Amino acid sequence: MQNIKEIKFRIKIEDHDYQTKVKHIREFIEHGDKVKVWIWFRGRENVHPEIGEKLAQRIIEDVSDIAKVEKPPKKEGRNMLFTLVPKG
Repeated sequence: MQNIKEIKFRIKIEDHDYQTKVKHIREFIEHGDKVKVWIWFRGRENVHPEIGEKLAQRIIEDVSDIAKVEKPPKKEGRNMLFTLVPKG
């Protein structure tokens, strides 16, 4: 059975925290789950959606060997979200 897991990122994320969260995404994908990724904007960060898009592309590229995008990154209010599913 395929579950939907959620991972939340902030725009200002330290590299170690980023690596840890990407590792969790990889574990979920390898287990066969879908992953809904939230990128959270606060305050003035809302004025710069391109930073969120850049972060989303970085996440997608880092897991592209095992996952594909089911729903592309889309900004909805204060969040940007997209869904990753296992390849194959």
